[in-house]
Amino acid sequence: MEHRLSRNRRSVRGELEGLDPVEAAEALLGATVRVGETAVLLTEVEAYGGPEDGPWPDPAAHSYRGPTPRNSVMFGPAGHLYVYRSYGLHFCANISLGPDGTAAAVLLRGGEVIEGEQAVRSRRTSGTPFANLARGPGNLAAALGLDLADNGIDVDASDARVRMELPAEPLVGEVARGPRVGISVAADRPWRLWVRGAIGVSAYRRSPRAPAAPRA
Repeated sequence: MEHRLSRNRRSVRGELEGLDPVEAAEALLGATVRVGETAVLLTEVEAYGGPEDGPWPDPAAHSYRGPTPRNSVMFGPAGHLYVYRSYGLHFCANISLGPDGTAAAVLLRGGEVIEGEQAVRSRRTSGTPFANLARGPGNLAAALGLDLADNGIDVDASDARVRMELPAEPLVGEVARGPRVGISVAADRPWRLWVRGAIGVSAYRRSPRAPAAPRA
């Protein structure tokens, strides 16, 4: 896929605060996440909503039961990094969206390392194939060296450790949609989006705890 990076520093908050979760997910495909000398081009994302009484009820979202100290970033302004530890094993990174006080976020599921490959390899298992360096949300966070200290970062801030650059133009005709990965509720919503044929897109794995998929 051609790397189409924006150099005009469009505001992530300005782009995402008026979008619903799926619209925001699509807007983030092709964005670049930068941490120091490393950069990953996003090729796979996953949308999550919020509480039952909000505009996008989503029982699979961390925010579904309301605000807590852990998920408070999801209720804050758009364009902030929400980082959590998954199953005590690895970190996952999300970007908040929607108006301040309304919970929703987009999980950064996978991408292609486009800068700082050697630095990324120092954080990943020796011999990891290039295509797998940032494939999957835990691997993407590891590739960029993200952890809980990055929770709450405003990715628009000029001095932020983690920065995001939105794509210069929409990825028209390149986006595929399907069910979210590994969740046991709301498992069939087509809220996972990816760039067809791109590096870093993970395989679909349905949670064994999810109800049987509906027949076509």
